Amino acid sequence: MPERAGDIPRSKEKIRGFILERVSTDVFGNDEDIFEAGLVSSMFVMELVLFVEQQFGIVVGGEDLDMNYFRSVDAVTSLVHRKLAA
Repeated sequence: MPERAGDIPRSKEKIRGFILERVSTDVFGNDEDIFEAGLVSSMFVMELVLFVEQQFGIVVGGEDLDMNYFRSVDAVTSLVHRKLAA
């Protein structure tokens, strides 16, 4: 079931959980750039896009495919809640 716009902590937890399932460490901050830290490759963005679309019932359009929206748990959470509020 898609998330509602107001539950930011729960959304952040789900996004972090998705990333944790795919990296070899759990030691990174929610504001840490997961690409710069070498935790994931640029190809991971497509997995992340599919996850947030399915999990939160949003559409990530071309204007949203900016790496800056996917660099950290906080950045993805902000994108999701901006789309949910629209």
